[in-house]
Amino acid sequence: MSSVTARRATADRASASACVIFGFFLLVHPALAQIPDTLPSPGALKRLTLEQLMDVEVTSVSRRPEKLFTTASAIQIITGDDIRRSGASSIPEALRLAPNLQVAQVSSSQWAVSARGFNNTLANKLLVLVDGRTIYTPLYAGVFWDVQNLPLDAVDRIEVVSGPGGTLWGANAVNGVINIITKPAKDTQGLLVEGGAGTELHGFGAVRYGGRSGSGLAYRLYGHGFGRGSTVRPDGTDPRDSWGMGQGGIRLDWNGGKADAFSVQSDYYDGRPDTDGRGRTVARGGNALGRWTRTLSEGSDLQLQVYYDRSWRDFGIGLTEDLTTYDLDGQHRFQLGRRQEVVWGLSARLMVDDTESDTSLAFVPANKTLQLYGGFVQDEIALSGDRLRLSLGSKFEHNSYTGFEVQPSVRLAWTPASRHTVWGAVSRAVRTPSRIDRDFFLFVAPSVPILAGGDIQSEKLIAYELGWRAQASPRLSLSVSTFYNDYDDLRTVEPGPPPAGIPFTLGNGLRGHAYGTELATVYQVSDRIRLRGGYTFLKKKLSLKPGSADLNGGRGEGNDPEHQFLIQSSADLPGQLELDAVFRFVDALPDPRVPSYADLDLRLGWKAAEHLELAVVGQNLLHGKHIEFNSSPSEREVQRGVYGRITWR
Repeated sequence: MSSVTARRATADRASASACVIFGFFLLVHPALAQIPDTLPSPGALKRLTLEQLMDVEVTSVSRRPEKLFTTASAIQIITGDDIRRSGASSIPEALRLAPNLQVAQVSSSQWAVSARGFNNTLANKLLVLVDGRTIYTPLYAGVFWDVQNLPLDAVDRIEVVSGPGGTLWGANAVNGVINIITKPAKDTQGLLVEGGAGTELHGFGAVRYGGRSGSGLAYRLYGHGFGRGSTVRPDGTDPRDSWGMGQGGIRLDWNGGKADAFSVQSDYYDGRPDTDGRGRTVARGGNALGRWTRTLSEGSDLQLQVYYDRSWRDFGIGLTEDLTTYDLDGQHRFQLGRRQEVVWGLSARLMVDDTESDTSLAFVPANKTLQLYGGFVQDEIALSGDRLRLSLGSKFEHNSYTGFEVQPSVRLAWTPASRHTVWGAVSRAVRTPSRIDRDFFLFVAPSVPILAGGDIQSEKLIAYELGWRAQASPRLSLSVSTFYNDYDDLRTVEPGPPPAGIPFTLGNGLRGHAYGTELATVYQVSDRIRLRGGYTFLKKKLSLKPGSADLNGGRGEGNDPEHQFLIQSSADLPGQLELDAVFRFVDALPDPRVPSYADLDLRLGWKAAEHLELAVVGQNLLHGKHIEFNSSPSEREVQRGVYGRITWR
């Protein structure tokens, strides 16, 4: 039997097993629904009702608080309790809970994360924020996921917007925005100690303490660390990509009276990821963020935020990067008459990027200072009370490579009844060049480049969206989003002049479109059982523009599944027990081909005493090992894992 046939057979057996196990779990639910509601529920104080969930205020779409239910955007919320009950042990694992994201584990420390396609380890069309701080590297316009290791217990929620966000957040918010929002210090009071170990997550531990001092001042301090084992190659050998990391930080929140609020937070990390088994990367850094908010009136406020970020990374291949970022952002919200609410702001960012190289890889110039500054304005107009609302806005932003970029949008939300919202949007977004697009060189001999930085321009998107959000009953909510994305000037690798055809340069020779549907739902089976999940369909077609001779033939912009399905089940059992399951199906990746797979995570939690919680988590239970993404230098397979956790509060 060929390896491809064997893999397909394995995938078929796994899918069959998934159906049996998942079906059994759903059959159990009706029995669980008969548990008397008078029994104490360990999650009762943490779980939101559907009405409360619809009234949750989100900030990622309009940079101001607005109700999730009436938002004119494809947005999904992952709550802190969703994360806890999933058994996720890292931010990328938590992001799997958003059906509108493509998330794939590439190696022990490396992940591919995107929205609406274009996924790979250098995914560059998704903007990620932590408490308003952009975790972005200008090296390749993406995120190093191996250093995003927030303590998950401190995460309040993750807002996931699929679709352009450039009008408010700027360049690179092309296909989506992820906003990770941590809990205020007042919500993490007292002492928390936890630890655990397992087969793949070899060991982890965390300590957190929160307190109050003076009038209105709350604080927390934390430290945590972990060690993870290696993945495995298809032939069963060890790629030696195990890794470990430690991180600590502090947050202080102070309410200086009724009008003013201040927040200061800082983190420091030090880790040794190994992406390819050829040498450990040294990754360390720290950040500090300060925010001041003044409430001017019921419909008006002012916010000023400043942050500093410093990271140093030795890639283990003779290349290091020392990046320092200074960022200043301010915004003002006010009412204009009785029908209009305006949000406007200004921002400036300075990035000092210093690289060193002693190999054939180099950035020219080695040291570069990048500037990014601009402003935005958005006006929401109530056309018919609260039932019909029109939002008009644009971002005007200047970057060091292509100058000024304009990213406008028009959004319309119609709420014909209290339980239904229909919305539509047309937006323009851009992905501006990164250093790897403009300044990266690969030499075959001194002063003889085989790849040279080119004059690549911004990638462009015009997006058309239409969605419907409904609370079909007190126990069932639904959200459907459809989109059509028209892309132009996507990145290609173009050959040099004849006869040698070198050096290659990066150009804008690709265009195309993508369309799809995203479905999300939450069903409260009973007071003790909740199901949440969704389905995503994505179709993408790219083609070369006249004159382009892309060496990748248009296949270099991501490797994406056509279908995805996710469901998370949470059940509160008698005896202070919690039983949770996360089932996911990911369709095959086309090129290079990766077989489809289905998998299941299970968690059993027990509140053994007032302050003590025990949990056992099984991950990737339907396979001994499976591949999720194909990346050089060789395929890596993720293995089945089990770990135990002890938490004392």
